[in-house]
Amino acid sequence: MPKLTTNRRRLIAGAGALTLAPLAAALAPRRALAAAPMLGVSQPTYYRFKLGDFEVTTISDAAAFIDGPWPLIGGNATQAEVDQVMRDDLLPTNKYRPGFTPMIVNTGRELILFDTGNGERGFVPRPAGGWLKAQLGPAGFKPEEIDVVVLSHGHPDHIGGVIEKGRPLFPNARYVIGDKEYGFWAGDKPAGDLQPFAALFRDYVVPLAGKTTFLKPGDDVTPGIRAIEAYGHTPGHLAFDIESIGKRLVFWGDCAHHQVASLARPDWHCVFDVDKAQGAKTRARMFDRVATDRVAVSAFHMPFPSLGYVERRKEGGYRWIPQSYQLDL
Repeated sequence: MPKLTTNRRRLIAGAGALTLAPLAAALAPRRALAAAPMLGVSQPTYYRFKLGDFEVTTISDAAAFIDGPWPLIGGNATQAEVDQVMRDDLLPTNKYRPGFTPMIVNTGRELILFDTGNGERGFVPRPAGGWLKAQLGPAGFKPEEIDVVVLSHGHPDHIGGVIEKGRPLFPNARYVIGDKEYGFWAGDKPAGDLQPFAALFRDYVVPLAGKTTFLKPGDDVTPGIRAIEAYGHTPGHLAFDIESIGKRLVFWGDCAHHQVASLARPDWHCVFDVDKAQGAKTRARMFDRVATDRVAVSAFHMPFPSLGYVERRKEGGYRWIPQSYQLDL
């Protein structure tokens, strides 16, 4: 969409013309209108913007409501404490709707997909989730055009879209994941509730090892995209710093799971974190980093389009500020 500009003289002239509109409308002949049919709920499923010379698209993979946030968020706090934070922000205390938001970066040389959503076997089953495959076309992409698939970590809602009907959904892609993350899920360490996640990882990701690059924090995916250590949610969870001609974006994967509770109290535990204490430390460090740098964030589980900024609160903790038009300038 072309950028529109205006000036003070045009605004004044336009305002003058608008003062006549109510009078003209009142004098115009009227006719009875039949009741219009209900059209049903409609919400956007992709959002695109420029980041320097890069083009970034976020795509919604699910829109399911989940019970909570307590005790999923704040298991080390009381329900009353978490509920009060929700009420203070005019949010319900018993339901929330996280984003599930993969992201595609077009560098001009490659199409790079960050996480693949739920797919056929993720946390949110179809039809409520696993939308990425169906939404690629409306967003302007074909699966075979994806050059690189970056996996921030091995949870089912991030790797579930790798395979579709037993075959790689992105047949021409190479894959990128943290070496520590791969070693954890491909090995024999996952136990208890983690075993089904590990089984999915072995089914979906391990067979692609020959096409996979294993990163350490500080390594580059491609020029302008660098891995950041974000351990705790999973043992080798990575975030990514993305920069093009001075414009920056941080893709932080699962450093937060609720747009209010996770940021207001980074010390509140998340039930999905493998190492809850380390996860809390990583949240605090990541929030401090992006708030200090005043950098835009692509946050997988923030409400769609899952883009925004982090503000440090005077009373402690942080606040998520959804992007409005900053990224369109």
